[in-house]
Amino acid sequence: MEPPPTPLKFGYGTNGFTHHRLDAVLGILADLGYDGVALTLDHIHLDPYADDVSRRVTDLARTLARYGLDITVETGAPYLLDHRGKDLPTLMSEPDGRRTDLLRRAVRIAADLGSPTVHLCSGPAQDGLAETDAFKRLADGLARVLETAQRYGVALAFEAEPYMFVDTVERCLRLAELLGGHDLFGITLDIGHAHCVEERPVLECVRLAAPRLLNVQIEDMRRGVHQHLEFGAGEIDFPPVLAELRALGHRGLVSVEIQGGALDAPEVARRSIDFLRAAAA
Repeated sequence: MEPPPTPLKFGYGTNGFTHHRLDAVLGILADLGYDGVALTLDHIHLDPYADDVSRRVTDLARTLARYGLDITVETGAPYLLDHRGKDLPTLMSEPDGRRTDLLRRAVRIAADLGSPTVHLCSGPAQDGLAETDAFKRLADGLARVLETAQRYGVALAFEAEPYMFVDTVERCLRLAELLGGHDLFGITLDIGHAHCVEERPVLECVRLAAPRLLNVQIEDMRRGVHQHLEFGAGEIDFPPVLAELRALGHRGLVSVEIQGGALDAPEVARRSIDFLRAAAA
């Protein structure tokens, strides 16, 4: 008799709590019964460039342990490096190494917090840059960051993002090939993004990503419209998706990402965990 599948672990993204202090966010999520938190490094909750970042990381690690929360570190704050240019600079365009430096800082922070992964995206390609050149620059930049990741034992979990250069699971896998199949390069699969832009159905995206799947982000969405919606407000059928993740033995967080719900964040988080528990039952 086969053992039952491992239960999924649900998390919530701090980018959906931009009006709360981080310690309050963690307390709310723990009280609601979440298993973890997806922490976006930014000026709001944990600034990787703060003078006292080491002390803050130490304090955060203690708080996570007190609440029994898992964590994954994310680097998707759109204006952290350039106050006017969204998601800039990228590993394909940086003239001064700022994106590489941020990702290396994120790896070190992740190691100190006990996060097995750092999440990242490609950002937009430069105008006029050929696709092969963009892939090469991106892979070269990732190779530099993987040197640090190897030192600290933290994996890079790359996400396909609508309207960015890498916008599909297939393109994530192409990056993996360019990196020689590095064992610390994996995938963050966003279920809403897959429904929004992928040509293949969401369940096929899950199966395609499965060999390198490290994290999952989840929210509802409509086809062709990149807007993160509460569950039930879009078009996705979630029970089969969660069943597939469970059948595949996914052990990373499945983290809710609803940035637009920040003004009502505690209630959005409550409704989300109630929905996910029912959908996974």
